[in-house]
Amino acid sequence: MDRNSNIYTILFAAVVVTVSAVLLAVAVMVLKPAQERNKRQEKMTDIMYTIGLDKEALSKKAAAEGKKLNYKVIEAYFNKYFTKQYALKTDGSVDNTVKAFDINMKAEIKKSEKKQRFPIYVGDVKGKKYYVIPLYGKGLWDDIWGYIALEADANTVKGVKFGHKGETPGLGAEITKKWFENQFAGEKIFDKDNSFKGITLSKSNKDPENTDKEDHEVDAISGSTLTSNGVTNMIQERLQHYVPFFNKIRQQKN
Repeated sequence: MDRNSNIYTILFAAVVVTVSAVLLAVAVMVLKPAQERNKRQEKMTDIMYTIGLDKEALSKKAAAEGKKLNYKVIEAYFNKYFTKQYALKTDGSVDNTVKAFDINMKAEIKKSEKKQRFPIYVGDVKGKKYYVIPLYGKGLWDDIWGYIALEADANTVKGVKFGHKGETPGLGAEITKKWFENQFAGEKIFDKDNSFKGITLSKSNKDPENTDKEDHEVDAISGSTLTSNGVTNMIQERLQHYVPFFNKIRQQKN
């Protein structure tokens, strides 16, 4: 066949496109298990982070046990500290047909409230119980998400972990920084009358040092009003679905 002919050029291009498509499909298939494993690992580490088990703490623990921190070790720690996880219904009851860890929050929040299931992870570290709740919402540019851990009273915040897809570096993206996340520790989500208040990011916070843990407020990020509002709305909207479950826990303690 004449290599200078149009037919040759078309056939050559078709072969190149077909081969490229096949190679791409194979690459996706080969890499997918590793990508899914990385997502699971990130999810487990983020959940453990909220109760004080960050990667540094886990690495030290693994080293003391003569281990290297890898997926299997992280999974073992997660299963050790989080022996219970529930998919809750709107009334606070448990749906035993759904596994909390398998719930895709981005897809779940698009469902009606009655059809949604609300994951919660129950942790136990050295006899101290924690409840970790996944968060998902909208920031300035795109999705934001995270986890918030409550202590055994189902009221006091132990810690938080936030993430984002496209917030502005130096501004909205600061929600992932420790200085921002550390503000939440010790805050309450219920007031003294047991009414749900959540936590608000406020520019007019009268407690700039965040020593008042009864005001339900932390400092908003300067210059990032819409991202700050997004975090507030995300916390309020997600946590309110857990109030029936929290009320049951709080009643049992009284």
